[in-house]
Amino acid sequence: MADQLGAGPHLDYHAFLEAVTAQAKEMAVKLTAKNKKFLRSDLALVDEAAEPVIRKIHKAIHKAGKGSKVKADPLHGLYERTVKGKKVVVEYEPDTNLRDSEQVPLLEEGGIAAFIEREVLPYTPGAWVDGLKTQIGYEISFTRHFYKPVPMRTLDQIKRISLPLKRKPKGCLKRLSGRRSDEGLSDV
Repeated sequence: MADQLGAGPHLDYHAFLEAVTAQAKEMAVKLTAKNKKFLRSDLALVDEAAEPVIRKIHKAIHKAGKGSKVKADPLHGLYERTVKGKKVVVEYEPDTNLRDSEQVPLLEEGGIAAFIEREVLPYTPGAWVDGLKTQIGYEISFTRHFYKPVPMRTLDQIKRISLPLKRKPKGCLKRLSGRRSDEGLSDV
């Protein structure tokens, strides 16, 4: 298979996957989704110079409004691209090592989009928002507002509780051994 694909590294994952699939078909081996995921996650390395890996391809909206209802939106990870001569909208496979989260103020002027454009995109131009993981709400620290800590016990209170517990095993040892207190076991 290596002589067919050539020496690596292969910077276009999709071209590599097509070549591997063709080789597997010639060898009567079926590549399952699990095998493909293994190739991408465990055998492939992330290279900044490589083409981004496409997760999903959508049809682009035509000017007349026909086609799928997906249009390019870079803020949400949907990019317009030409694939095999057709204009499509693609979602790229995210690099999980670069995943991050932001806490946007609830009353942010312009909402999440304005915050991301102002605070994130100048520093990481390829960043986008995963709409499925976006949570809108407010964090209230119940511990800070409602918890009343129990005061710590004083040293005298701890001694009053621990001394009888400390003496109890010594008394058991005395009874088991048949000794009296003046025969070797000291009281504390």
